[in-house]
Amino acid sequence: MSDEVEVPESHPRYESLLTRHRIEAGVDRGITSRQGLIAQGRGEAYDYLLGERTLESADRAERAAAAYLLSAEHAVISVNGNAAALVPGELVELAEVTGADLEVNLFNRTEERIEAIAEYLREHGATAVKGLTADGAIPGLDHERAKVDADGIEAADVVLVPLEDGDRAEALGAMGKTELVVDLNPLSRSAQVATVPIIDNIVRAIPGITAHARALADDPEAQDAAIAAFDADEALADAERAIRTGGDQ
Repeated sequence: MSDEVEVPESHPRYESLLTRHRIEAGVDRGITSRQGLIAQGRGEAYDYLLGERTLESADRAERAAAAYLLSAEHAVISVNGNAAALVPGELVELAEVTGADLEVNLFNRTEERIEAIAEYLREHGATAVKGLTADGAIPGLDHERAKVDADGIEAADVVLVPLEDGDRAEALGAMGKTELVVDLNPLSRSAQVATVPIIDNIVRAIPGITAHARALADDPEAQDAAIAAFDADEALADAERAIRTGGDQ
């Protein structure tokens, strides 16, 4: 999938146009559902209101997320179609740095899409991708996202869920999992119930978590400190304030 678009990098909306192109190309390849186009537009609107930047509170959330992934007994990074289209290599790198598993989990699930996403992640360096077995379940969900691997999301103690669905976020929380959510809307159910709500664009958030993970690796005390220093309510309030004031902190 090419990242090339017929827009010069000097264009003020270059990054935005690039991410739109990746989603569009994801649809063409069978990775992203057509509904993913709508979700991308909604997220982009919130990012615009946030000033298209990583707030200091979001950076603290990314550091806490990195600490949780590193200190987990069994961490899993959940991947949907939009995440795979936008940051495939970045997700693979994060999994490698933290030792987390990658698992494909979709609302609009078909075996063809699951395999297409898994293959795309392999093309970007993944050596193993879960989600194809679907021999486990998330209780309380009556749709396809309930289908998970028994040795993947079902068994995980920490789950990173980029671009989350609210009902799955609540269901994972009810299972007692530490949930790290990337969501540009601080008022969404996903962000509200997350252990660590990361109010940031996924194209910035995943590299941000990876950078913190590299810095925190092999330092349990620093990991504990990052977790202790993070306040979810404060992060949500800060993001909402930034949106209401036009991106100013």
